[in-house]
Parts: sequence; C-alpha cells; structure tokens
Amino acid sequence: MSSTVAQNPQTPPRSIATPCIKVCIVDGASSLCLGCFRTLSEIAGWSGLTDDQRAAVIADLPARRSRADPALPGSA
Repeated sequence: MSSTVAQNPQTPPRSIATPCIKVCIVDGASSLCLGCFRTLSEIAGWSGLTDDQRAAVIADLPARRSRADPALPGSA
C-alpha cells in the first residue's frame, strides 16, 4: 500500500474553489457553460488543476461573459 494514496480518515478532503452555480447549459456558439462560463474541458478537468491554474481561469471568467449569446439564460 502506498503512503501517498492513503489519507487520514479523520481529516476531511480539502474543498476546491469552483465558480459552478449549478446552471449547466452550454452555449454552442461559444462552447461556454452559461452558469459559470468555463469550457467543458475546464469543467471536466477542474479537480486536476492546480490552485494557480484554477485562479487564472476564475480571473478570466468575467471577460468570457461577453462571448456568450446575450439572449440565452445566464448570459445577460
């Protein structure tokens, strides 16, 4: 058994910051989720990103809002 895999059962896992608001609708034109404005690949790989990588994506999210169709829910 590898000691790098074992976790202390008394310690809860560290939470990961996420912009998800549980509104999962992908705009086909921009390929962005209209809830959080991440791409599907960013969403799928979110837990594997470093804190710095997640912070960089989160910092870019406000600029992505303008790429989504304003007529769609969440993009206004």
